[in-house]
Amino acid sequence: MFGDRRHRTHDIRAADPLGADALLAAVPAMNAAADVPALTVALRALLPDQDRAAEWSVDGALAAMRDLGILLGSLKRHGVQPLAAVPEALPVLELLARRTDMVPRDTVHHYTTWNPVGPRRRSYTGHPTEALLQESVRMVLPGLVAALDDCGRIARLEPYDPGFAAALDRVARHVRAMVDSIDLTVARVSPEYFALTLRPYYEEIEIAGRDYLGPAAAQVPLWLVDLTLWQCDRPDPAYDAFLAEAVPYALPAWREFHARHRGGVSAVSKLSAAVSWEGADRLPPSLTASAEALGRVLRVLKTFRARHLGIARKAYSEDVRLYEEGSGGAPVALLRSVLDLTRENETMVRRATVRRRPAGAPVGPSAA
Repeated sequence: MFGDRRHRTHDIRAADPLGADALLAAVPAMNAAADVPALTVALRALLPDQDRAAEWSVDGALAAMRDLGILLGSLKRHGVQPLAAVPEALPVLELLARRTDMVPRDTVHHYTTWNPVGPRRRSYTGHPTEALLQESVRMVLPGLVAALDDCGRIARLEPYDPGFAAALDRVARHVRAMVDSIDLTVARVSPEYFALTLRPYYEEIEIAGRDYLGPAAAQVPLWLVDLTLWQCDRPDPAYDAFLAEAVPYALPAWREFHARHRGGVSAVSKLSAAVSWEGADRLPPSLTASAEALGRVLRVLKTFRARHLGIARKAYSEDVRLYEEGSGGAPVALLRSVLDLTRENETMVRRATVRRRPAGAPVGPSAA
């Protein structure tokens, strides 16, 4: 569904339609000096002629938004609304948004996946820890693309189909990359560094009277996995409000995925209905396999969210934080709420099947 984006990613990273390489290499020094005049001049200098920008490929337009975005975030970090300082940037940002079918500023995809690696990497600080955080996001996106392909299959299958359990197990393997990523972050990035040094660069900016969030890791749409596994028919007001704000920052194909599945029947609901319909002490082996596979993937999601919550609590503790909310626009309390919802769905799956396993079946870790 989402295709092989490797070649396109390479092309976007390689592109430099604004001729920005040399100028952006100086941005970390400008930020270290809080040199707002230099950042303002840089943004103005990089603005392209609109007629020329209208002729760029989509990949070129994405690269241009990536490069302008580093300056947008830098100016806001120093207390300046970028379009108040450089109002002529507005029509350019709006043009690039139309060309790419995305919001009129940079997103997490621009900042990580489409960012060059090596000497051309676009950075607010130039610090190795910032590069590590960018890489920690980059490493999860290929697995997420593959997981969403399988989530689409799960939405089309019933729990009796052997393909249902197989697709769930693939999702669990793909999503496990997010656990690996957050473990890397915990081991090598202090909460203080994120909260005090990097978080200010991810602030929202105002464009044409509307606030747009910065390139936050929260824009990595793990919530699309939630959507098909349990969320599409189990609404929660706080999570639903977060999703309403998060969806516009997703890739066009991922927004289409959300629109297609948001009114569907979740994997948890399909499994619960199938188990209830059986009405017997034993479940068919195919249904048991689906229940165990669904439990496994929910446990992976639970593990990720528990670790994410731990990091967020430290980064937004009263003695460290500069902001009340995360860079994705959500308070830490929402992370706790989504973790609880994930646990509730995992418990529901376990309770629906634990007393109704095939005779003689072992009770292993997946049934514990």
